[in-house]
Amino acid sequence: MNVYKFAGAAVAAATIGALFTGVTPAGAESDFSALNPGMVTALQRDLGLTHDQALAQLASETRASTLEQTLEGRLGNAFGGAFYDARGGKLRVGVTDAAQLDQVRASGADAFLARFSERQLDAAVDRLNAAEASLPSSVTSWGVDTANNRVTVTVTPGQRDAANSLLSGYGLGAVATVVESAEQPRPRYDVRGGDAYYIANRGRCSVGFSVQGGFVTAGHCAQIGNSIAGFNRVAMGSFGTYRFPGSDYARANTNSNWTPRGVINNGTRVAGSTEAAVGASACKSGSTTGWTCGTIQAKNQTVRYAEGTVYGMTKTNIRSDSGDSGGSVIAGNQAQGLLSGGSPGTMFFQPVNPALQATGARLVIG
Repeated sequence: MNVYKFAGAAVAAATIGALFTGVTPAGAESDFSALNPGMVTALQRDLGLTHDQALAQLASETRASTLEQTLEGRLGNAFGGAFYDARGGKLRVGVTDAAQLDQVRASGADAFLARFSERQLDAAVDRLNAAEASLPSSVTSWGVDTANNRVTVTVTPGQRDAANSLLSGYGLGAVATVVESAEQPRPRYDVRGGDAYYIANRGRCSVGFSVQGGFVTAGHCAQIGNSIAGFNRVAMGSFGTYRFPGSDYARANTNSNWTPRGVINNGTRVAGSTEAAVGASACKSGSTTGWTCGTIQAKNQTVRYAEGTVYGMTKTNIRSDSGDSGGSVIAGNQAQGLLSGGSPGTMFFQPVNPALQATGARLVIG
């Protein structure tokens, strides 16, 4: 997430209110009304919404995402993270300075007093990332839990006490919470998110999002080989760069047989890559489970696959299965990420903006 310098410790509530007037982007409602019907249907099915409720929630989430970016910049070190409360239809913002609670509320967000700032939570994740090589295999993932203002560390059953002792040794006993889970995250290699593509006649993955001259996808797919063919087995090009583990992204360069388009395979238009808030809805496209939707649960998550550790992932409860990996994750019309892996009930994705930056790619807009 972006980090901005705080412009001042005392900001008048009236000024805050003025800053957040009209945060909905112009034309947002018309954009949402043009969403692919399949996406709205999936939101209705998976989140238990009516058609109108799905469109209203997307509009509300867009306003919340814009507000989060502004508040993060204003609060600086006092920003304790934010998440979208779908039941209340509002952004909830953690604030470590009680004197600024009323100012945040004046912006239209709900505010709560947080013990740890987002920077402190991220620093705790960074400390665990630095110690990753020495952590036992019973620790399967860790990352920021914005709603509870903690870092959550997931371990295999029966390892809670050992993990608590370990965290205390790293000085993270206060900031971290340990949970036990039998689920084992893993990459999904046989995948498509948008359209299928084939790697060196040895594997199948999926296009994430089109970029100028090619597309971005999951990095673990590029480990299979270099040459790629499209869904119709016509030569498509080759991988230009990838990273996995560490991160999970790759850029493929396509030949003149292919024209990158700013849409995903059900026709949904990609309008940009504004990062959605924790708590907001998102959907993914995959060849096994199709369009499925859920909620963004946490950001800056570290996941330990058997093939290696990845950092900076985003955690969701979107349903996926083998054959879905590498697919497009989108919130409204905004690209969010590339499906990395998961386990039943949990799906992790590589955020798209860091992938674009690292590969020097420019997103193709529909």
